[in-house]
Amino acid sequence: MVYLDNNATTRPSSEVVAAMVSAVETYWHNPSSIHRAGQDAKHQIEIARGYVAGLLGVKSREVTFTGSGTEAIDLAIRGTLGALKRSNPKKNIIITTPIEHSAIGNLCHQLEKTGQARVIMLGVDRSGVVDVTGLEAIIKEHATEGGSEIAMVSMQWVNNETGVVQPVHRVGEICDRHNVVFHCDATQWVGKMPTALHSAESPKIDLLNASAHKFHGPKGVGILWVRRGVQLLPVTPGSQELGRRGGTEPVPAILGLGVAAVQAKAWVEDETNRDAISKLRNRLEVGILAACEGSVVNTTTDPALRLWGTTSIGFPKLEAEAMLLSLSERGVCVSAGSACASGSLDPSPVLLAMGVDEQVAHGSIRVSLSRETTIEEIDRAIEVISGVVAQLSRSMPG
Repeated sequence: MVYLDNNATTRPSSEVVAAMVSAVETYWHNPSSIHRAGQDAKHQIEIARGYVAGLLGVKSREVTFTGSGTEAIDLAIRGTLGALKRSNPKKNIIITTPIEHSAIGNLCHQLEKTGQARVIMLGVDRSGVVDVTGLEAIIKEHATEGGSEIAMVSMQWVNNETGVVQPVHRVGEICDRHNVVFHCDATQWVGKMPTALHSAESPKIDLLNASAHKFHGPKGVGILWVRRGVQLLPVTPGSQELGRRGGTEPVPAILGLGVAAVQAKAWVEDETNRDAISKLRNRLEVGILAACEGSVVNTTTDPALRLWGTTSIGFPKLEAEAMLLSLSERGVCVSAGSACASGSLDPSPVLLAMGVDEQVAHGSIRVSLSRETTIEEIDRAIEVISGVVAQLSRSMPG
């Protein structure tokens, strides 16, 4: 099998699996218990927290473990909104974009539908890069004598469908200048690129979320980093996680995350690793575009604007669902966009927001590599994808 759907999830490393098995067998006790066995489990959690802090370049006490990346996003947005509205009920505007992951998009829609927030969308250009030129104007427009109505800006660091890197440094500077909270969804960044949130070179981010299973860790555990001084109202009250998130901690998942964080940090710090996978992604694009007439990369090919492992390729007049089924039968796993939107027959909202022609969007697939992807897998994928495209094209009427 050629697995090229790594933005959906990655294979847990053997060391991660071993750590989780050890946790199930040895550290299965409740970390909140005061007896020695419980405290041993708690100690292991804190060791893992230190590893995750090292991956992010932050202090351990700033890291909160959640049940998923989606929960971390929910806590970041709901928690910030709740804390700000306690001191100023007028702070109810969330600025975001139409190309966010559904974890943000659906939540913002729900908050607006229930009257808990107002949502303002920033536009994106044809490459899928967020247009931040209007951000400062929006913030100034909603400033009042009683204080700004803007609660926060919520934006991804890297788009999960196109791999485009967003201008988070510029967004952070604007938010910092106007004292607006900036939440960054870094699910597709953390574990794939160097991250040092306390460094002078880092974007000015206030809250950041990530997910273990995007960098060869386990499912069932997410990460929320909260900058010191940022107020957060718990969505699930409890004594765990310094009161930020209640519920008994999933020790096996957290210990697996700790190992994954150590491995990811070592990998991303060697730039040659990232360059090697980027070349494989480029090889894939060149091979498919040469073999499939009319195919197109849906976003910029500028390497400075894209993460190393993601591409979105459109095949006009074809249907992505038919392609995915045919590719799967031939042992190649890709997706039509976000895995959280699978099953939908509608074209990707991300591609449509970018201005991609609807016919192209209907026939677009996302191919995402990992640090384990090989040149043999890429060449096999080119062969199979081009074959499937040719077959489906022949079956089209006219």
